[in-house]
Amino acid sequence: MLDSTATRTTSSPSMPDVQCVFELCEDDMSAVDQLIRESLDSNVVLIRQIAEYIIGSGGKRLRPMLVVLAAKACGYQGRHHITAAAIIEFIHTATLLHDDVVDESDLRRGKDSAHAVWGNAASVLVGDFLYSRSFQMMVGIDSMRVMEVLSDATNTIAEGEVEQLLNLHDPEVSEARYFSVIEKKTAKLFEAACQLGAVLSGKPQREMQLAKFGRELGTAFQVADDVLDYTADAETLGKNIGDDLAEGKPTLPLIRCRQTLDHDQQNIIDESIRHGGIGRMDEIVELIRISGALDETMDEARNRAGAAVKALDGLPASRWKDAMVSLASYSVSRQF
Repeated sequence: MLDSTATRTTSSPSMPDVQCVFELCEDDMSAVDQLIRESLDSNVVLIRQIAEYIIGSGGKRLRPMLVVLAAKACGYQGRHHITAAAIIEFIHTATLLHDDVVDESDLRRGKDSAHAVWGNAASVLVGDFLYSRSFQMMVGIDSMRVMEVLSDATNTIAEGEVEQLLNLHDPEVSEARYFSVIEKKTAKLFEAACQLGAVLSGKPQREMQLAKFGRELGTAFQVADDVLDYTADAETLGKNIGDDLAEGKPTLPLIRCRQTLDHDQQNIIDESIRHGGIGRMDEIVELIRISGALDETMDEARNRAGAAVKALDGLPASRWKDAMVSLASYSVSRQF
């Protein structure tokens, strides 16, 4: 049964000043954006149109920014981090194109998703183009270790996508299965982005440390995102509220809430997951709120963000390291 007294608020800690992080990386990220535009060049007009549409539609560019921060935190002085950051953004963009087709999502970053504008076939094929272009760019870095990290990441992300597909419409998805998907589908690219900073710097002793930071940060980011799916508004979030439920996707707030319910209340959630849709969204949100699942889920996200910061112990003090700590705080206090 629900504990009707479990009504504590899900208020977030004050938002960290991440603007200083963006300003710190401004020159490098401008170079990354320029390389992205140059690398989108194709004789096929539709490829340029779709790739520009989704890459130019906003987004926080956190993953490529992490390459910059990690490399600088390790003392890197070269330029290959710009290429690596652009590659990370291409891989991420390819997954977004494919995700929106699989999830049938109509909104992405507050705009019509690419598949809603151009159709499924074009979105999938342009996603494939971005994957293949990213591997062309890897060759230019001329590092087998970079190739190894990124090829492993793309393979793991694909596994996570398939695992998520298997979880759809299954109300009995466990927390272990939920976290397995997150660690493969979302956190792996964060992990690779940070690990590349150590690889490019020629500091293999820092690889696992920075990989752990990225993995925990990515997990915190996604867990917090799953809370926002039930608490934000569509204009702020940039996608439809309740998308996860509409897709029959069990996320941690639902999983935690379901554990507190009696049989009849469980059936409300179970039927919505099995069949998708948000017809009983208000009722389910109220069940989640009263159960305390949103607070528990945010606690999990904060714990993961704390583990990310802890992973940086021993990394020399620098403004780049400070910026990484700020991003960990931002990941669990953002509103979109």
